[in-house]
Amino acid sequence: MSSEVVVVTGMSGAGRSTIAHAMEDLGWYVVDNLPPALLANLCEMAADSVSAIAVVIDVRGGQFFDDLNRALTELSEREISHRILFVDASDEVLVRRFEATRRPHPLQSSDRIVDGIERERERLRDVRSVADIVIDSSALNIHQLEQKVADIFQRTELADLRVNILSFGYKYGIPVDADLVMDCRFIANPHWIPELRPQTGLDPAVRENVLGSDNVQEFLTRYQAVFETMAAGFLHEGRKYLTLAVGCTGGKHRSVAIAEELALRLNGSAHDFGKHVSAQAIHRDLGREL
Repeated sequence: MSSEVVVVTGMSGAGRSTIAHAMEDLGWYVVDNLPPALLANLCEMAADSVSAIAVVIDVRGGQFFDDLNRALTELSEREISHRILFVDASDEVLVRRFEATRRPHPLQSSDRIVDGIERERERLRDVRSVADIVIDSSALNIHQLEQKVADIFQRTELADLRVNILSFGYKYGIPVDADLVMDCRFIANPHWIPELRPQTGLDPAVRENVLGSDNVQEFLTRYQAVFETMAAGFLHEGRKYLTLAVGCTGGKHRSVAIAEELALRLNGSAHDFGKHVSAQAIHRDLGREL
């Protein structure tokens, strides 16, 4: 027996503690602020008694944190399977959170909060670049963050790979936690049709308009085939969760309709793929454009 191991790290104030509590509620054995040098030994000791372990490591560890890269390398050398979860938030949101709690940033010293955030981002740059899962908590409250963690780490046998198909508007920015990005702006925009403008991609008339546009069906069929090939590789590499971001200009019409259609196609796949993947459509920016 070997434990499922997740290393939780990320920006101070982004929600590591909330994630740790949520994973504990889901039945994970959670260790907070462990010195990285002890990581591999802990995983080996827990392998026979704990099925799922989450280890939280952050800048409070001081010099210990500098050993994180070495500790992650050691996990690989010992063939201990693991994933890295990185929780992030925008600088603006982090500043507001620290100001609201009236607590200094751990790396702030006698400088401003933004200086501490900048130092922490620099220290975390390499770890973030190799993270298996990135969660952006900028627009999430505590309950929404807990639900996102539950969506990712709920221990279930329903599917080997869960795919969130996230529609968004480019005018509001590309989601930072996207693993893949699909651009739907090549499709004719229903915004310019007066009777469709107030509707959304969830409405049948808009859906029919988008899916009936030139080359859309062929595009979806080809993209599904490519994605299923990629998903097979992700499954082989042990990935459990994937975010496919689907974007149009405002995140109201085209991306919403395409995200819904892709979720239906992936869940209804007749190939072996369908037995191992579950997909759901989520609409980040729906409602923002009045």
